[in-house]
Amino acid sequence: MTKLPSDIPILAGASSLAARYSIWLCDIWGVLHDGIVSFAPAVAALTAFRQHGGLVVLITNAPRPHDDVAHQIARLGIGASAYDAIVTSGDVTRGLIEEYAGKGLVHIGPEKDRCLFAGLHARLVADAEAEAVVCSGLVDDTHETPAAYAVQLAALRARDLPMICANPDLVVMRGADMCYCAGALGQAYEALGGAVAYAGKPHAPIYAAALARAEAIRGRAIAKSEMLAIGDGLNTDILGAQRYGIDRLYIASSIHLEAGATLNAAALAKLFADRTDHPVAAQAELAW
Repeated sequence: MTKLPSDIPILAGASSLAARYSIWLCDIWGVLHDGIVSFAPAVAALTAFRQHGGLVVLITNAPRPHDDVAHQIARLGIGASAYDAIVTSGDVTRGLIEEYAGKGLVHIGPEKDRCLFAGLHARLVADAEAEAVVCSGLVDDTHETPAAYAVQLAALRARDLPMICANPDLVVMRGADMCYCAGALGQAYEALGGAVAYAGKPHAPIYAAALARAEAIRGRAIAKSEMLAIGDGLNTDILGAQRYGIDRLYIASSIHLEAGATLNAAALAKLFADRTDHPVAAQAELAW
């Protein structure tokens, strides 16, 4: 009998899953912090899992290398006791950028994301000289929307330039504010008929990189059945893990649930009614 979305168990704590999985692949933004403050129960849950012998790889669509993300989350109070490694969409993006070594690239995104290109054979140029586009986000995601890029994207598409999208997320919540991500520009470029290569979740390369990192730390092969993906994005975390063959723990967030809404059987039934990527369990917030 097919399991109904309303039958997905809602857990008070994730400790009940610790014995079933030896590796947790945990999302960062929306699960561990909201861009402004970290979530203490979630950080404590990862720390407890590691203390019980588990291994935690943070897997994020952040469009920057893992070292940069480590510094960012440390400033929010998420220390190394909560994880063993970080794999980012930015890490995967750097590999894609290297395929354009020596060619002119135009960067769409904020200055803080220029660390994507550090140490690579990348030549950043103006739009008119570009042979490809690297999009890491909106220049000012606190005020801009994808509409602000319509003319630029149309001009790039008219020249049939391929795009590398360094963050497939469409939006994130920064505190109570919704901010657009690079994925929204990638989606707009595809709507114009442009070719877009996505680096992060829900696409396989970032999961393969996380698995390889976990195996390097453990010093052995790891079966996908040992792994649990934890995340709040239905079309990134949950869909991506399902495609890669990994079980999923859904963490509720205001991306999919209205602010103040309660996570219950009815809410899950609505969220997963037309989906086949049902998680093994759900939580209102990640906690041990």
